[in-house]
Amino acid sequence: MIDLLSKGGILVVPIFLCSVLALAIFVERLIHFARLKIREDAVVAEVAGLVRQGDYPEAGVVAGQSNSPMGRILAHALEVLEQDRETVETVIAHSMEEEVRISSRYLSALATIGNIAPLLGLLGTVLGMIKAFMVIQEMGGKVNAAVLAGGIWEAMLTTALGLCVALPVMVAHGYLSSRLDTYEARLQHGTVHFIKAVGYWQLERQK
Repeated sequence: MIDLLSKGGILVVPIFLCSVLALAIFVERLIHFARLKIREDAVVAEVAGLVRQGDYPEAGVVAGQSNSPMGRILAHALEVLEQDRETVETVIAHSMEEEVRISSRYLSALATIGNIAPLLGLLGTVLGMIKAFMVIQEMGGKVNAAVLAGGIWEAMLTTALGLCVALPVMVAHGYLSSRLDTYEARLQHGTVHFIKAVGYWQLERQK
C-alpha cells in the first residue's frame, strides 16, 4: 500500500493530511454531541414553574446550576426578565445562536475538506498526465502501450485517493449537520415553553 501511494506523486501527502484532519474533526464533534446535556424537559419545566410562581431569582439559580446549553440560554433570559418581552426574546435568540455556533464549530472545515480532496486528486492526475506526455515528447513519440498505460494509471491514482477521502467526509458532514439540526430544534422547543411561562408571569403582574 505504501509503495502504491508513493507512485501517486507529491499530492498524495496533502490528500492524506486531509483524511487525518477530517477524521479528527468527526471524532471531536461526535464526542461534543455525546457530551451535550440539554435536558430541556427537566430544566425548562423547573425554571418555567418558578417563573410562573414569580420566583425568578431562584429560577436564575436553577438555570445557572444546570450546566447545560438550555440552562445558559434561560439564565441569560432571566437577567432581562423584567424588561419587555421583545428584549427577552432577543436575548434568547442571541444566546441560542451562540450555542448553535459552538456546536457547529469545524463543520465548515469538514465541508471544505470534502470539496478540496477530489480537486487535489484531479490536480495530481493533471500533473501526472503532463509528466507522461513530456516523456512521450522526449522519446519522440516512440512509447509502447505498456509504458503509456503505466504512466496514466499512476497519474489517475491521486483522483481515486481524493474521491476515497471526499465521499466519507461528505457523509460525515451530512450526519453531523443532521445532529446539529436536531439539537437546534430541541433548543427552540425549550425556549418556546419558557417564553410561554414568561408571558403568563407578565400577565399575572399586570393584574
